[in-house]
Amino acid sequence: MTFVESKSERIRPERFHGTAGVEDWRVVGEGACAYFRTGSFAVGARFVGAISEIPGAGGGHPDVDVRQDAVIVRLITITDDYYGLTERHVELARRISAVARTLGISADPSAVQTVQVTVDALEGPKVVAFWRVLLGYQDRAHSGEDLIDPHRRGAPFYFQRMDAPRPQRNRVHIDVWVPYDQAEARIAAALAAGGRLVNDADAPSNWVLADPEDNEACVGVAGSPAPTTDHA
Repeated sequence: MTFVESKSERIRPERFHGTAGVEDWRVVGEGACAYFRTGSFAVGARFVGAISEIPGAGGGHPDVDVRQDAVIVRLITITDDYYGLTERHVELARRISAVARTLGISADPSAVQTVQVTVDALEGPKVVAFWRVLLGYQDRAHSGEDLIDPHRRGAPFYFQRMDAPRPQRNRVHIDVWVPYDQAEARIAAALAAGGRLVNDADAPSNWVLADPEDNEACVGVAGSPAPTTDHA
């Protein structure tokens, strides 16, 4: 395997989390994300400029969101047949974190999350076709059941197949992807706020909750660190 091929190797969230030097980052539903508290827009702009000068940063396709007092960076590969992380993102995450430390900027992993809208449908292709054109979205890696914003602005939509009508329950719910080390606290807070636990059969990767009127939401975790001796 060549060097270029090795950097393009697809990896799972556990592999990313289990590598040294990426402690600032958390893999959620939409890739590896980091939330850097810059304190001001001016510092954030300098940080983004420094990221752009990292060798190979363009090849890693980082998405950067600059806010008044923070910069959010997302690393993900989006192609016709793949939506996820590669080895290239591990090294890029390390270098971005190193730049942040040089500028005196700290990361706050607890501030990371992504949100997805899930629609339950009996006739998936017809429902997907409607939402695809209405939202101006496109298929995620030709999945046929996932739609993403081609401009990377809005929440993704996932279409979950139903075998029979469910008139007694809602047909749309929200998926909230949180860092692996924030899930239990988030769930506890939601329960304390009047929610109830519907299903935890897939814990610790997914919990189904409901609000006081039975509108449902899922709390998802993309993977916790896996022990590894490879820190390359």
